[in-house]
Amino acid sequence: MDRVSLDASDGVARVTLDNPDLRNALTEDVADGLVDAMERVAESDARCVVVAGNGPAFCAGGDVNAMVDGIEDDRRDPADARAAVERTASAVTAVAGCELPTVAAVEGPAYGAGGALAIACDVVLASDAARISFGFRRLGLVVDSGTSYLLPRIVGESTAKELVFTGDMLDAPEAEALGLFNRVYPAETFDEELEAFLEEVATGPTRALVASKRLLEAGHQRSLPDAVRAETDAQVEAAQTADHTEGVHAFVEKREPEFEGE
Repeated sequence: MDRVSLDASDGVARVTLDNPDLRNALTEDVADGLVDAMERVAESDARCVVVAGNGPAFCAGGDVNAMVDGIEDDRRDPADARAAVERTASAVTAVAGCELPTVAAVEGPAYGAGGALAIACDVVLASDAARISFGFRRLGLVVDSGTSYLLPRIVGESTAKELVFTGDMLDAPEAEALGLFNRVYPAETFDEELEAFLEEVATGPTRALVASKRLLEAGHQRSLPDAVRAETDAQVEAAQTADHTEGVHAFVEKREPEFEGE
């Protein structure tokens, strides 16, 4: 059974973790399935990506059952531990490395590496029932799957340390206040709000949004003059696109643009 599904339609690639019995934990089949799905997204005509979890949880993080088996069988082989961590990290980095705009649809708990998976997306939309934690400490483990890279960039180093040291489970309003969730919607209207957001992104000027995403991600590593030069290069390319032509015509004609992503 496939533990990660991919459905691409109307410009949106919908990637769904589908192992609700294990709260969509990043088991071997889920992690490998997520990497495969993201590779297929890159080959599709999708213009944005949404990552979601089937069932009440978004993602429970690492495969705790495998950890239990290793301890009970006294098979705590460092090579096995490395392979497991690298597999989980590969799933998160596959999402983080996607060139298209990515959205996490979080309707339940996102825990540990599952929290990293959520914030690896460009935008996190959450229902008011969503929660997030970077509680690696509960298992006596350190942060992994890119958490040390992703988390401080959103909440700052000091707050990131606090969240990791305490392992606090943040409810949706708390996560929104820290910037971990971009928007929080009532659970009863979440699907409607999600679809409206996805439509807005998927019908945008895709090449321009992809370039803007790349610039924003690199911005904090550049000096201001370097950032301006990179923006200028990208803007010159964008000015040659069909979507720029459509955008200008629509502006002059006082109508909404109809971008084709080209």
